[in-house]
Amino acid sequence: MSKFTDIELEYLKTQRLGRLATVNKDGEPQIAPVTFRYNSELDAIDIGGLNMGETQKFRNVARNGVASFVIDDVAPPFQPRGVEIRGHAEALPDGGKQISSDFSAALI
Repeated sequence: MSKFTDIELEYLKTQRLGRLATVNKDGEPQIAPVTFRYNSELDAIDIGGLNMGETQKFRNVARNGVASFVIDDVAPPFQPRGVEIRGHAEALPDGGKQISSDFSAALI
């Protein structure tokens, strides 16, 4: 059974861009737009992008495993909608290219 509701799952499957918030070594927040996909096998979000393993967000997650992720948009006429996820994240050095051609090897 998924942690997400059916409505959230349908929404996640229609989106490709989200915002990943991490915490740097000085305890300061860092936020960045990222590409993602819903991983139904693990009921998780795979976050990737170009040169992910070389980014500050990747280093932040590798160091402390803390992240928040928001996917949002506005449906016409003006209906804001979104999903926020908070908790543990993992920095993985490999596997991204098998998931998507938009991902480098490393992913979160």
